Amino acid sequence: MSSVIRIRQITRDFYLGQEVVKVLKGIDLDIEKGEYVAFMGPSGSGKSTLMNILGCLDTPTSGQYILNGNDVSKMSDNELAEIRNKEIGFVFQTFNLLPRTTALDNVALPMIYAGATKAERKERAEKVLSDVGLADRMDHKPNQLSGGQRQRVAVGRALVNKPSIILADEPTGNLDSKTSVEIMNLFDEIHAAGNTVILVTHEEDIAMHARRIIRLRDGMVESDERKEVEIGSR
Repeated sequence: MSSVIRIRQITRDFYLGQEVVKVLKGIDLDIEKGEYVAFMGPSGSGKSTLMNILGCLDTPTSGQYILNGNDVSKMSDNELAEIRNKEIGFVFQTFNLLPRTTALDNVALPMIYAGATKAERKERAEKVLSDVGLADRMDHKPNQLSGGQRQRVAVGRALVNKPSIILADEPTGNLDSKTSVEIMNLFDEIHAAGNTVILVTHEEDIAMHARRIIRLRDGMVESDERKEVEIGSR
């Protein structure tokens, strides 16, 4: 197995006036290619901060972060933006879709930054929307879609550049329980197709979809458990 993520002694401090708030306190972690991981922990445990660092949305105060062999802990903002677009697909609780743009164009957006041609963008976005069950909703705008459909668009957008990692921050936080089950089944399929999936959630039933649950408390890893998956259980 090859590590897609390797972090060593990652810390993150925030400054409130004269006060230093130590949010992450020296985290070591390896995540292998194709793993399905959930980060859990109470509010203030550091899970969202860690997620932002893993997603190259934030940089650590100290420590080393190797993503697919690249040391991203020392990269400039422009380099981080490039690696983020190429290597990481994001799914957020609030969907973060462009409201006046069709599902197809929302999904194709990351490909513009990646330099794909219009024809390539259309073909790939159509395929991804079909994969997430929205073949008949490509021309709809977000306000014409249900919450679950909007999240499917967001998942499609995360997948469109074929990233090494899908990062999902509370992906079912704004959804009812029936729709949450559907979205989590979609993540199960994405993982089964060989993608590395990392979730942040505070809900145990959502975390149970993952094969490995990492619990954070007070900026440190409290526990790291791998589940044995029974054949045919899913």
